Amino acid sequence: MNIIENNKFDTKTTQGRLSAWLTKNGFAHRPLGYDYRGVETLQVKAEEWLSIAVASYIFGFNYLRSQCAYDATPGGPLVSVYHLTQMQDEADQPEEVCIKIFVPRENPIIPSVFWVWKSSDFQERESYDMLGIIYQGHPRLRRILMPESWIGWPLRKDYVVPNFFELQDAY
Repeated sequence: MNIIENNKFDTKTTQGRLSAWLTKNGFAHRPLGYDYRGVETLQVKAEEWLSIAVASYIFGFNYLRSQCAYDATPGGPLVSVYHLTQMQDEADQPEEVCIKIFVPRENPIIPSVFWVWKSSDFQERESYDMLGIIYQGHPRLRRILMPESWIGWPLRKDYVVPNFFELQDAY
């Protein structure tokens, strides 16, 4: 069965399966279309994210493939991105969806989905460490790549590298 013929990922439709289901059940979101592979992309407000995450899990998106974050523009919003996959027995092509949450850089707080998908643990910590997005409710939200004493968020576009002296060939 061809996925495009099935209209599952047809880029001509305005709303994908998850978006249509969320709309039908009263969940606030905004469809952003499809990426180059035909993956449905949605925008969700931070305050709606936890309920939509649980609803997505119930809908069948039982696997968090990846979570990442990026700085949209210097001085602009930060974006947390979740790639969800619907894993089913004997499915030849698992369905995927991409969910983006835009937050202001002044107070970037997003509810953690650790309790929905345990695999978000280190991924949300990395986004916190590099961009300063606070994942509220995360059980171990602390730096994972940078030392605890590090000041600032290295992947923000307005980040200024601090002056420090690194010992080279100390032995």
